[in-house]
Parts: sequence; C-alpha cells; structure tokens
Amino acid sequence: MIAVIGGGPAGLMAAEVLSAAGMRVEVFDAMPSVGRKFLLAGRGGLNLTHSEAPDRFLSRYGGRRREVGTWLAEFGPQQLRDWAQGLGVETFVGSSGRVFPKEMKAAPLLRAWLHRLRGAGVVFHARHRWRGWQDDGRALRFDSPAREVAVEAAAVVLALGGGSWARLGSDGAWVPLLLARGVTVQPLRAANCGFNVAWSEHLRQRFAGEPVKTVAATFVAPDGSRIERDGEFLITEHGVEGSLIYALSAPLRDGIEATGSATLLLDLAPGRKLQRLTDDLAHPRGRDSLSNHLRRRAGIDGVKAALLHECAAAEDLASPARLAAIIKALPLRLVSPRPLDEAISSVGGVDFAALDDALMLRELPGTFCAGEMLDWEAPTGGYLLTACFASGRAAGRGVLRWLGHLQPAAPQ
Repeated sequence: MIAVIGGGPAGLMAAEVLSAAGMRVEVFDAMPSVGRKFLLAGRGGLNLTHSEAPDRFLSRYGGRRREVGTWLAEFGPQQLRDWAQGLGVETFVGSSGRVFPKEMKAAPLLRAWLHRLRGAGVVFHARHRWRGWQDDGRALRFDSPAREVAVEAAAVVLALGGGSWARLGSDGAWVPLLLARGVTVQPLRAANCGFNVAWSEHLRQRFAGEPVKTVAATFVAPDGSRIERDGEFLITEHGVEGSLIYALSAPLRDGIEATGSATLLLDLAPGRKLQRLTDDLAHPRGRDSLSNHLRRRAGIDGVKAALLHECAAAEDLASPARLAAIIKALPLRLVSPRPLDEAISSVGGVDFAALDDALMLRELPGTFCAGEMLDWEAPTGGYLLTACFASGRAAGRGVLRWLGHLQPAAPQ
C-alpha cells in the first residue's frame, strides 16, 4: 500500500498517478474532507493556470525555476487543461490570460476527480492527523476520531501544504516531525500576503476597505533591482493587500527582512506624463481648495487624495512641480508582512537539498514530498496551482520508479 498524506491538489495528483499504475493507494487527511483550501481558492473563480508563453510562465518561479521547471516539463499548463477536460471540465482563457473552468468553480472539478479516484480504488481517510512515525521509524502514526492508528506503507507521499490558512489544514505541524528525522526545513514565511502600514487613525477609520484603482507601483530592492507593476490594491485596517500587493509580495517581504522596511512608490496618475501633470496643476486655483484642485486638474480624489495627504510632506503639496512629482512617486512605507496564517500561500519548507531528483527525502528513503510544503513560491495567477499539480505528479512517478514500476527515461 502507498500512503498519501494530504488531500490537496498535490496529494490527489500523486494518488492518481499511483492508482493508474495499479498501486493500492490510501489518502489520509486531517480535515473532515479533502481539498478544502482548493475549494476556497475557487470561491471567487478557480484560476487553474495561465496561458502565457512557457519562458514567461517559468520565470514566475524566480530562483526555483530550474526545480519547478522539471515538473512543468512533464505536466505544464496545457497538460493541466487537457487533464481537466478529461474530467469533463472545459476551460477558457480570460482577458488577462488566466485560465478558468467554464463554470468558474472548483467544486465540480473536485467532485469529478474524487469520483474517478474512488473508481480507481483509492481509499480516503478523513480526520486522520499525521503524528510522525512509531518508535521503529517505519509505521506511520495518525490520530483518528476513535484512537491512534498505526499504518505501514511501502512508500509515502507527504503533501501537507505550507503554513497559511491553518483552519483549512495547512498549519505547518509537520515541520518538527521532519526536523526530528534530520530533514532540512527552511522556516515558513508569508507569500502572496498583505503588509502592515502605520496608518493615521483618520485614514484607518475613514478608508479601511476602500479599493485603490488604476495605479502603478515601483519597488527598488536593496540590491538596486527595480520592479514595476500596475493594478489595484485595497486599504485595510492594518495596511494594504490585494492583487497588486500580492504580485510584489516576495521582493517586498525580502526587502523588509534585509533593511527593516520597504518603500513602495505609487504612481497615482499612471495615465499622465509628469510634465503634463505639472502643467495641469500649475493652473491658478482661485478660490478652489487643494482637494477640488486635485480633483479637477489631476483626477485625484477620495482614497487617492487621502493617501497623498497621508504619505506626502506638507512642503510636497506647496508647488505644482513638487505636487506632480509626489503624485507620480508617492512613497508608501511598509513595515512588516501580515501574519503567515492570513497569507494566500507560504514560502520555506523542505529544502530542495534534502530531496533527490524524484522528490524523495534523502534521509528517509521511500518518503516523497510534493506541493506547497517544498521551498518554492509563485505569484497568484494560476502558477501556484499548476506547480502543485505538477509536483504531485512528479512525486507519484518518483514512487513508481523507486518501487521498480517505472523505468527512468533514457538519457538524451
């Protein structure tokens, strides 16, 4: 029997690969049902993958593009779409290039998938929380609703998720279990997360929950590299979050860790050139207040005007040239990431040096790892899910190869 611990996309894909090869597979999950975080990800429309060019797609994995690239070479975005089609789930490419199921939801895909897995003989054990190994180091220990259960398996796939959204099962409780067995695990940190900002009480009370639309953002990292994105974000009681912030969260987080804070430069009027904005603001104000002048001449009002007053110095508002310059590069100081449990995903986890090329732990032969518990990260946009599916497939094939049921590919 092969034990798969964790019933998210990575674990279920490993189970599918193994059961399709005739293996007896049992899936253990701590939650009352599998795929809970997957279902949450699809609540606003399941972004399954992305349609951009392969090189561009692969670049989204940053320093782990080589490792993730080996998974995607076997099971990339198009293979994932074909796989969904095989479950009766048609997909389409949205205007942003993101790929969604036509029904937009995760539940129909998960139902069809579980039906196919059960038909292939996969057995599911809900409310079984993994507690490591028995003293002999072989049998797996689980807390079940009735009692502690010991399970012996010919091989194990660990797909236990990262450290975000503990209430859905990704609580990082596996970290000390692997550390105790000599596996190198990097600390879990927030990815695709919001950030804390030291808002004034006025801005916090008046504008928390307000979206900031149509802005461009620039971050200059400590190493001098310059990262630019445009989009929208949300003011929160504690700081900022939303798609634009998530897209920059990795360098922002790393910048804060390196220097203690990160300054994001916001262009509040991305459609206007600096000189044109300066000329517009140089028109005499007459009896107009500064707020009316900004609204009439620069299109700056509401939450954007509030941000301008919050983050700019008084002298920056005193002349058209300085006012235009600060509108085009408003410094927003981020002081810390929001807590890990609030993040969409996490980075850190099992170090790739602890794994062989088949995703087997070097310290624990026969034990494989997949999904978000590995030390990689990616932005939202379908990249996270695609790599989770692909890593599960790679781990499943690694098990088959280790058991002698799959021959290694011939060298090119």
